Amino acid sequence: MVLTRSLCACCALAITAALPRPAAAHATLEQQRAAVGSFYKAVVRVPHGCEGQPTLRVRVQVPEGVLAVKPMLKPGWELAVVKKPYGQPYQYHGATLTEGIREVAWTGKLPDENYDEFVFQAFLSDTLKPDTVLYFPVVQECEKGAERWIEVPTEGKSSRDYRFPAPGVRLVRPSSD
Repeated sequence: MVLTRSLCACCALAITAALPRPAAAHATLEQQRAAVGSFYKAVVRVPHGCEGQPTLRVRVQVPEGVLAVKPMLKPGWELAVVKKPYGQPYQYHGATLTEGIREVAWTGKLPDENYDEFVFQAFLSDTLKPDTVLYFPVVQECEKGAERWIEVPTEGKSSRDYRFPAPGVRLVRPSSD
């Protein structure tokens, strides 16, 4: 009787492990911390396609306070940017900036069985608040459908509370070096 129960428990565990589960991986940022008033290299990781389909386009929304965005070209991918006005003027190296890149998009083909990284450099304005998280919503467009990593946590919640959390970076105070 004991052997039968153990065997049944093992079979149930094996069957449960073999069942399809929702993807645990999601679009993330490689560097999880960055200082306000400094440059930040954003490396957006895309771990898989959309339910087995290849990724054809990755769009990253650039939040307010992120300035002088310079996306990295990717061999085999087309690069496009969307410029829009900022919500307020920013001082940057002696110039007043009133508009800038607010979205970066790479178009190409990433098979579902591969992962890739999409990179841009930017300046994090000193008007951003340390000890907060700055979110970069990502839309991953595939042959059939899309994954929208755009959920920004509301007060009292964290990214773990959402199915499709936007990648975020914790802002810290600049070092006194």
